[in-house]
Amino acid sequence: MKIVLALTLIGSAICPALHAQAPANPVVSSAREIYDRQSKFIVAAAEQMPSDKYTYKPTPDQWTYAKIIAHVAQSNNAVCAMLSDTPAPTGAKISETDTKEVLGTALKASFDFCGKALANLQDAKLGDTITYFRNTHPPRARALFEITDDLEDHYSQMASYLRLNGMLPPSAAPRK
Repeated sequence: MKIVLALTLIGSAICPALHAQAPANPVVSSAREIYDRQSKFIVAAAEQMPSDKYTYKPTPDQWTYAKIIAHVAQSNNAVCAMLSDTPAPTGAKISETDTKEVLGTALKASFDFCGKALANLQDAKLGDTITYFRNTHPPRARALFEITDDLEDHYSQMASYLRLNGMLPPSAAPRK
């Protein structure tokens, strides 16, 4: 009985401390953790692949490495503009025919734009309707899920392409 009472008292003391540590926006904060991890992996993978391998694709039907990077940069800008209700950055349109340097710069800029969009996003806004791709009108949460899912999907492509070229992807590198 004393043990139960002691555990109850300890639990009562700990629970308020745990609730006090919860982020104000737990859904956006959780998505931001995924976003931050994947964006670092993608930038590192883009830098790791030699420029002469940017045209590499495992099969004729798959995307080139450069196309993956161009797609991620363009998608980041489009989806994060929807998340933040701000216009996507304007600039030269990028494509898979651009150089590694041009694609890398555009990729990093898209992550900077998304980082700002996510920093200002509130859980309370996730139920708001947005104008999405193909003129659909889902809740803003759909765009938040899309950005994290898209980054994980395309990083897995990049990691596979690196491995097929004899390189260890950033996520598999030994921790320092």
